[in-house]
Amino acid sequence: MLLFTVLFPILAGVGVSLWPMPRRARLLRYAAVMLATDALSAWCMLRAAPVRLFALTETLDFCFAPDTVGRVFLSVVLLVYTAVCFYAFEYMSAEERERAFFAFYFASLGAVMSACMAGNLVTFYLCFELATLSSMPLVLHEGTKEAISAALKYLFYSIGGALLGLLAVVCLFWYGADANGFFAGGFLDPGRVAGHEALLRAIVFLGIVGFGAKAGMYPLHGWLPAAHPIAPAPASALLSGIIAKLGVLGVIRLVYFSAGPALIRGTWVQYAWMCLAMGTIFMGSMMAFREKVMKKRLAYSSISQISYIMLGLSLLNAGGLTGGLLQFAAHAVSKGTLFLCAGVFIHKLGRRNASDLRGAGQLMPVTMWCFLLASLSLVGIPPMGGFVSKWYLSVSAVADGTGLFSILPPVVLLVSAFLTAGYLLPVAVDAFFPGRDFSVKQAFGDCPAVQKRLPASTGKTKKQKLSLTGAAEPSVLMTLPLAVLCTAALCVGLFGAWFAEALGGLIRGLV
Repeated sequence: MLLFTVLFPILAGVGVSLWPMPRRARLLRYAAVMLATDALSAWCMLRAAPVRLFALTETLDFCFAPDTVGRVFLSVVLLVYTAVCFYAFEYMSAEERERAFFAFYFASLGAVMSACMAGNLVTFYLCFELATLSSMPLVLHEGTKEAISAALKYLFYSIGGALLGLLAVVCLFWYGADANGFFAGGFLDPGRVAGHEALLRAIVFLGIVGFGAKAGMYPLHGWLPAAHPIAPAPASALLSGIIAKLGVLGVIRLVYFSAGPALIRGTWVQYAWMCLAMGTIFMGSMMAFREKVMKKRLAYSSISQISYIMLGLSLLNAGGLTGGLLQFAAHAVSKGTLFLCAGVFIHKLGRRNASDLRGAGQLMPVTMWCFLLASLSLVGIPPMGGFVSKWYLSVSAVADGTGLFSILPPVVLLVSAFLTAGYLLPVAVDAFFPGRDFSVKQAFGDCPAVQKRLPASTGKTKKQKLSLTGAAEPSVLMTLPLAVLCTAALCVGLFGAWFAEALGGLIRGLV
C-alpha cells in the first residue's frame, strides 16, 4: 500500500496529462488525483506497515517505513501541494505547457512523498535525488534562456550538495552497526568509530553543508534567487515551502537518526554549523531588504527563514528541535501564501515589483489580507505560527548556556525579525493606505480588470472606490488556497504548544 501511495500521483498525474481531453475534464481529474493522494497518504500514515521493496546489498534494503518525523513532514507536504494544485488551475490557464507543468507537479509530489516515508538513509538519498530531478522542469517551465540558466543552476547546486551528502551517507554506512533503518541517537558502531571520531565529524559537517544546499544555507544558496523569479508562482511556492525543506529533512536524518547528536555536540562541527546558520539568516534578510522584485525578495527571505530551522537543529537540544519543526510548518504555509500572492499580483495586475503594489489593497482586499497575515507570521507576531517557533528557538538557545553561542542566536533572530518587518509590512501598508494623492486609474489603469470598471464612474469619489473594490480579486480557486494556508499558519501559532507536547517523547529520545 505504501508503494502504491507513492506511485499513484506519479502514474495518475502523468497519465492524465498525456491523455487528450477537454481542459475542464482534465482539471477535474487532476483534482481527483490530488484528493485521492491525500486520502491514501492519510491511510498510510495511520495504518500502513513498513515495506521492503528490494535488496540494495546483503545488509541494506530499499524500503519505506514512515515514522513520526516523516509523518509530520508528509502532512505539511500534502497541505501545501493540495492548496497549490487548486490555485494552479486558474494561474496556469494563462501559461503555456499547462499539461507539462502538472505532469512534473505530480511527479515531484510522488518523489517528495517517497523521501518523507523512506525507511533508511540510502533510500532517503535516492528519493532526495529523484525529487531534485522531477522538480527541475518546474523551474525550466517557461523555456526561455533565463529559465534554462536558472534550472541548470538549481540542478548543479543541488547535485553538488547531494554529492557531499552522498559522501556522508557512504561513510556512515561503513561505520554503522545497522544502517538498514533510522534509530534515535544514530546507528554507528562504537567499535568501528573508536579512533576515527575526528574524521567522522568532518564528514558529518560536509553532509550538513551538502544537504543544506537544498535548504539554501550559505555558501550553496545561490540557486534560490535565480530560480524563484523565473519559475511560475505555483512552482515557487512548492520550491520554497516544501522542496527546499527536503534539505532540512536530510540533515535531521543524518544528524539525529544516523550519526547521532552526541558525536558532534560541543565540537567545532556544532559551532561551525550554528555560525553558518546565523550568517545565512542575517545575509538572507539583508538581501531581501534591498531587493525590489517581489519574488526575488521572497527568495532571499526563504534563504533566511529556512536557516531558522537549521539554527534550531544545530542547538542539538529538545527546544531547538521543537522550534525547528514548528518553524518548518509555519514557514511552509506562510511562504507558500506569499509566493501565491505574488502570483496573483502578476496574474491579475501584471506587477512584479513591490513598489508597484501601492493601492492594490482596494483592488484585491482578500489577497492583500492574506499577504499581511502571512507576513506577520514570518516576522513572528503572535498569535501566528512564526512567533511560537521563534520563541522556542530563542529560549532554547539561551537555556543551553554555551557562552557566546547562547546570546548570538536570539540577537540574530531579533535583527532578522526587524528586517523581515521592513521588507514585508510596508508592502501591505502601502497597499491598504496609498495616500490622498493616489489614483487607481493612474496606477492600475492598464490592468484589464480595472479598465472594465473605470468607465462606470470617473472622478475621485466614494462611488468610484466602491465600484473598484475587489475589481482585480481572483476567483475562489486562487483565494481559497490562500485563506487555507493562512489559517494553517494561525493554527501552528495557536496549537504550537500542544504540537510540541505531542512530539515531546520523540524529541527527548533524539537529543
